[in-house]
Amino acid sequence: MDKCKILVVDDESRMRKLVRDFLVKQDFDVLEAGDGEEALDVFYEEKDISLVILDVMMPKMDGWEVCREIRKNSKVPIIMLTARGDERDELLGFELGVDEYISKPFSPKILVARVEAILRRTNARGTEDILQAGGIEINKSAHIATIDGEPMELSYKEFELLTYFMENQGIALSREKILNSVWNYDYFGDARTIDTHVKKLRSKMGKKGEYIKTIWGMGYKFEV
Repeated sequence: MDKCKILVVDDESRMRKLVRDFLVKQDFDVLEAGDGEEALDVFYEEKDISLVILDVMMPKMDGWEVCREIRKNSKVPIIMLTARGDERDELLGFELGVDEYISKPFSPKILVARVEAILRRTNARGTEDILQAGGIEINKSAHIATIDGEPMELSYKEFELLTYFMENQGIALSREKILNSVWNYDYFGDARTIDTHVKKLRSKMGKKGEYIKTIWGMGYKFEV
């Protein structure tokens, strides 16, 4: 089986080497870029990149600009690295379709664990994994969601969240349970991460957004 290609984008060569070394140990094929412009060149040159690790603060083009450009053409999972701990940055990242958000300094082992978790969910799909409810259909193997036959433009995390809701119809789900199941690790952030994603998902579902019901003080429930 071919190795998964990871693009690591950071203007600090030491940081790139640190991340590269840990990823290579886990048998990933690692590509590097030292600024935003180089990142886009590499991304469009290499057609089969599985995941992008992207620093925010970079010369020429910052991480947000690179993310916007990639999202115009691709749903590839993106992990954002930043030295800032600003909540507004985190919310902006999720609005742009960032899948994970990690503040520096971080543990490279944790980063690799998150990379593996995302790729496991992206690739380990059953061939006949179809979910249907109330006019919504999810094809997990093809990673396609439709609503009344029309394709939905969902980010990777929005797709995972909707899939999780549909797999747990009628069950009250706490924010902590959603974070641990959809993000697949013990998340030490706050509930606004979930609320931001649910808000965007509901808006993309139109009238069917009311299927995702808020349970005050606890979390959410998907019910048709």
